[in-house]
Amino acid sequence: MSYKRWIFIATFLFVIGLGFGLATPAGISLPSEYIADLEEQISSLLALPKLLIVMFIFIKNTSVLLLSFVLSPIFCLVPILALTANGWLIAFVSTAVVKEKSIGFLLAGLLPHGIFELPALILGQAAALSFGAMMILLIVRRQSRTVLVSSATQSVRHLVLALFVFFIFGIFPAIIIVALWNKETRDILMPNLKQNLKYLLLALALLLPAAIIETYITPLLLT
Repeated sequence: MSYKRWIFIATFLFVIGLGFGLATPAGISLPSEYIADLEEQISSLLALPKLLIVMFIFIKNTSVLLLSFVLSPIFCLVPILALTANGWLIAFVSTAVVKEKSIGFLLAGLLPHGIFELPALILGQAAALSFGAMMILLIVRRQSRTVLVSSATQSVRHLVLALFVFFIFGIFPAIIIVALWNKETRDILMPNLKQNLKYLLLALALLLPAAIIETYITPLLLT
């Protein structure tokens, strides 16, 4: 499946999340203790130097995309959850902000960095979906599964490395590394991996201006 179709699927999942957020009853709210703790954490964060805030936002957003990409072979659950959860949160919070403030206030807070952050979310999660689907097919196919098992057990060195990666990072990164050892599975996996890493890097690059705008420009617009 082409990457453009994965972008469409990622956008569709995000829109589903938006729909759930809009359909969520307005009376539902978080516990007051949780809100107070969250406000305290945000206040502590805002007290930091601007550059550190930019780094924090950038690292937080990039770690989410990287985690989605690495864990995408788990039935693509992580990228699916990330897209729908982000869509739900944006719609739910936006509804509350419009009721309390105005549409203009919402746009001032969301659009400046959202112009970069939302495309980054879609591009990065589309890459994760594409790569996860390829890995799932690679594991499900009987021939590829046989090759993976034989590659992992063909030498003690490979087996020890596979076990080490498994215990440190988990089964799916271990499967990816084992797949890259064998030429047959490597020829299947590498084109998909190279393409999706390119789009993932593009998504990560978009997150940097989004973090800068969110730190320096968005607070000015909201005041």
